[in-house]
Amino acid sequence: MITLLNNPVTILDLETTGLSPQYDRITEIGLIEVDSLGSISEWSTLVNSDVPIPDNIRMITGISNTMLAGAPTFTSLAANLISRLNGKIILAHNASFDLGFLRAEFQRAGLPFESEALCTVKLSRALYPQHRKHSLSALIDRYSLPIQNRHRALGDARALWHFIQHIEREFPPDKLAAIIKRIVGKLRANDVDLDDEFADLMNL
Repeated sequence: MITLLNNPVTILDLETTGLSPQYDRITEIGLIEVDSLGSISEWSTLVNSDVPIPDNIRMITGISNTMLAGAPTFTSLAANLISRLNGKIILAHNASFDLGFLRAEFQRAGLPFESEALCTVKLSRALYPQHRKHSLSALIDRYSLPIQNRHRALGDARALWHFIQHIEREFPPDKLAAIIKRIVGKLRANDVDLDDEFADLMNL
């Protein structure tokens, strides 16, 4: 089982009201936590964002404004969430998108946030340069990854976990370790746009 150079890992996926960390908000958080011994736990929650969910986003995720009405706010979740993320490598698809939203939300909550991150889009591109598409949908289809509740935070995080297990079986540990070491890095202050991963994100 890969634990990213013997470090604890948190696989993260977010659902949001849109694409802008400045104007949009997180509506759902899903985590799969893997410790250095390989033990696994899951955690997820809806988030009351106080920002209306556009119809196109509601149709994709199935998350409605009514569902969020009784959910906790990000501020009320922030202390618990940051304790789950501190000291972990965060693994996410289009990591700059997810971590950009987290940084913005933690700033609003008055908490500093900095984390090592591994983007599975970059990881897929490094391992499979022969393929053009590296969206989560493309990975699910290409490798027949099990998926339930697509476009929900925990469901998509589970798909990433299956992708990690897939590459463990396909590549030798020394090759994976070298590529992961090259890709893992800190989220920079200006790393909040989608850059060249925009097309992958939009290819839901």
